[in-house]
Amino acid sequence: MPANLTPQYYQAEENFKKAESTAEKIAALEEMLAVIPKHKGTEKMQADLKKRLSRLREDSLKKAKAGRIDPFLVEKQGAGQVVLLGFPNTGKSTLISAMTRARPKIAEYPFTTTLPLAGMMSFQDILIQLVDTPPITEDMVPEGLTGTVRNANALLIVVDAGSDSCLEQLQGSYNYLMEKKIIREEVTPGTRGIPSNKCLVLAAKADAVDSSENIQILKELGPPELQIIPVSAETGLGLELMREKIYEILKVIRIYTKVPGKAPDMKAPFILKQGSTVLDLATAIHRDLPQLMKNVRIWGSARYDGQSVNRDYVLADRDVVEINQ
Repeated sequence: MPANLTPQYYQAEENFKKAESTAEKIAALEEMLAVIPKHKGTEKMQADLKKRLSRLREDSLKKAKAGRIDPFLVEKQGAGQVVLLGFPNTGKSTLISAMTRARPKIAEYPFTTTLPLAGMMSFQDILIQLVDTPPITEDMVPEGLTGTVRNANALLIVVDAGSDSCLEQLQGSYNYLMEKKIIREEVTPGTRGIPSNKCLVLAAKADAVDSSENIQILKELGPPELQIIPVSAETGLGLELMREKIYEILKVIRIYTKVPGKAPDMKAPFILKQGSTVLDLATAIHRDLPQLMKNVRIWGSARYDGQSVNRDYVLADRDVVEINQ
């Protein structure tokens, strides 16, 4: 049976041949596996791709265990990892400094940031990790940056709203993300990528002269699927909205637990994906709990406080859950 491979597959195969780093090779193989036609004629090819992908991932893990530290690898912490991406001097580092306790080097000259730098942003009762990254241009992307961006839970494209080149900054960043298949319309199992609804545009320096006109241009001519938020680290404009929108695009929920007969613990919620069930929560608490739990009661999204629910009950943000064993 003929394979009938698509142009998208051949493009992904070409990307694999051109890949220089292990992370880029893994990403290209994931793309090939995602777009290859699924029928009997490609079963052997699919098996081969899976084998090559598994081997590369194992090699990458062995190198990490051998002590070969990747300076672009940022360990995820908090309720989600959100990476800031942008051209030189767009204001990424200033925003990180304003929103977290991290203190990146800030200067007027370009390329001040040379490696990713993480800081924790507070939002109500949780912390969200923001990651500053070295700048990109249309002609230059730091080696290793693609892996950092691809591993994120959400993305913030930062542009300088006070610059006449803000549209070019946005388009250049967006083109890079699309070219590397980081932003995808659909993230299928076995592939890594970020849907466009988990990406925001921060129009930084929105207090600058002419920023209003530039922001209007961004809204009219920029990618229509990307929401634009005007912000200013100097005046505080839009920073609270930014916090809310970041939490929103992460698509997670906070779940609080309580011991029978005691008040709930409202200080350290469990963070789960939207659509998670009681069973998912039990697994997150302890791997043996799903087999041990006998009765579950919910306060919040249930029809009445303390309602008993089944293990497939879909939880909502800020639910309180009591699990009896």
